Amino acid sequence: MTFTRYAIYYVPAEQAEWSRFGAHWLGWDLAHGRALPHPEATGLDIARITAAPRKYGLHATIKPPFRLAEGATAAALTECFASFAAQAVPVGFDGLALTRMGRFLALCPTGDQLGLNRLAFDCVRSLDDFRAPAPEVELDKRRAAGLSPAQEQALVTWGYPYVGDSFRFHITLTGKCPKPQLPEIETVLQERLLPLLPAPLEIADLALVGEDQEGRFHLIQRHALTG
Repeated sequence: MTFTRYAIYYVPAEQAEWSRFGAHWLGWDLAHGRALPHPEATGLDIARITAAPRKYGLHATIKPPFRLAEGATAAALTECFASFAAQAVPVGFDGLALTRMGRFLALCPTGDQLGLNRLAFDCVRSLDDFRAPAPEVELDKRRAAGLSPAQEQALVTWGYPYVGDSFRFHITLTGKCPKPQLPEIETVLQERLLPLLPAPLEIADLALVGEDQEGRFHLIQRHALTG
């Protein structure tokens, strides 16, 4: 399969019960590249609620999606990613909490996150030679949301504003929702998903993923962090 963009994600182990629920919640199986039915009997229009994040699958972004730089190859990226993973050390934190991020819901880490943030920034830097500069129209779209000086510098340097000090690990569960609807969605997730979440949680591997021609992301390879 030919991919238009690549990224490095944390992808929960597919055999974990919370990972299976999350994949069905979003309606996309990142590991096997297939659509999934949404959970039933929730009273929610899950297809609409999850339309925006569906194509990405259940994940947390470590290195944001990027196009390959001129002269770079997918094979070389794959090799470099494997080398990075072999030198990186697993990191852990207390667990995950259902969190409002503006008008969308996500799972965010609790406890000490310094190791997690360092892992993400090391990954961004280590693979950045493979990233083609983002088109100006894409940069302008990012700026339209309003960026701090640090985020603007990250956008110029790394092609994405939420890198380094602005990075926030999160697993997106919804698109932007009307604020009055958020409590109803939270109630369903608190009942169905939160009891399944591991505590503590260790990030022991990362995944190289690719975006297909229709904008859906697929798992290419997963590597344990063995440094």
